[in-house]
Amino acid sequence: MNDSTSTHETAGREDSPALSASAFLRDFHHTSRFGATSGGGIDRQAGTPEHGAVRDWFEERAQELGFTVAGDGIGTLFARREWIPGAPFVLVGSHLDSQPLGGRFDGTYGVVAALHAAAAVDADVAAGTLSPRHNVAVVDWFNEEGSRFAPSIMGSSVHAGLLDLDTALRTRDPDGTTVAEALEATGRRGGTPGPTAAAYAEIHIEQGRRLERSGIPVGVVDRSWHTQKLLVSVVGEQSHTGATLMADRRDALTAAAQVVLAVESVVESFPPESIVTSVGQLDVEPNSPIVVPRQVDLVVDLRADRAEDVDRARRLLLDRFREVAADRGVEVRSEDFDVRPVQRFPAAGVDLAEKAARDDGLESAVLATLAGHDAVAMNRVAPSVMLFVPSTDGVSHCEREYTSDADMVSGLSVLTGVLRRLVAGDLDDVAPGGSATA
Repeated sequence: MNDSTSTHETAGREDSPALSASAFLRDFHHTSRFGATSGGGIDRQAGTPEHGAVRDWFEERAQELGFTVAGDGIGTLFARREWIPGAPFVLVGSHLDSQPLGGRFDGTYGVVAALHAAAAVDADVAAGTLSPRHNVAVVDWFNEEGSRFAPSIMGSSVHAGLLDLDTALRTRDPDGTTVAEALEATGRRGGTPGPTAAAYAEIHIEQGRRLERSGIPVGVVDRSWHTQKLLVSVVGEQSHTGATLMADRRDALTAAAQVVLAVESVVESFPPESIVTSVGQLDVEPNSPIVVPRQVDLVVDLRADRAEDVDRARRLLLDRFREVAADRGVEVRSEDFDVRPVQRFPAAGVDLAEKAARDDGLESAVLATLAGHDAVAMNRVAPSVMLFVPSTDGVSHCEREYTSDADMVSGLSVLTGVLRRLVAGDLDDVAPGGSATA
């Protein structure tokens, strides 16, 4: 998709040379050089040198725009603009880390857009056209993706009190490096507590095709899906691939293949598009070309709009795992992990975002997020607003991920309108969202 073919025009969105659509696009596309891959994506897993480099750029750029930058204990960066000493902050942002061989839009767009939206609001305050009740802080959350260090959404979960800081710092990657060591290596082991949040806002690519299919430029998120993971171990017996007869094998990998297929096929027990499942990670032991595998560890991901659908899928899978174990002469162990209930965003925040879109002459659609985001964690402690912009072909977490310049600029404009309202205190009487059963 070529930017020039988008139906959402960027004309009329230039404000000043420092705070223009072109300046935003220049900054955004500049970030793509950090961890760039040959396929047009990025590889910036949390705490790697590439991630450290883009965070250094973010700090320098924020300082150029008049923000003061400091990191907290889990390495999240806060670029603050304090107009009212002692007042709480409206936080706005996303994350700069990526999946391996990931896309250049996921997370990064939300951080760069947040920086430019906050700079525009700062210019309004300086000009006297906006009277703030709160300060503003642009956030780059640490380790949203969770590809190197599990679980995902780490920085915002620590900030929201959902994850213990020391536990997070002790988390190790597959090579044995801890989060604390990775932060030290990139110079991001901070010690300044994050600001108290009066509200939170985030904009993100949709990572789906609903907006693209409908031709609507802005999505307003009203809830998240219920999600949970299962840590599954398939345990067989190691033996020689050449000397062990087929009938004598207890092959953990062939049994694990049946587990993977069961995870995919369980969706057939539910209405179309009501549940998604996947296995995205496999570790095989001993992983030798002449050894029958003795153990396979894998992660099952279950997501649905209704908690009871996830629970039912889990029960069906456990039954199937027992059948695989009996048929194959192996042991299949399963442990619940990373259960995240449905989160409903405040209705007043949804209304506020829809108004901001209308003010820009843009149509919006209210929809759920199937993926997890930092806004879901922050919604537990502060009234939160989450926006989406279209994703071409719905592709994400791969190098082909794409959103047009025009759609990004439209989203930036709506985010700026949302941020103006939040800084002015429009959600001050609104409680944070909470878990709910769908």
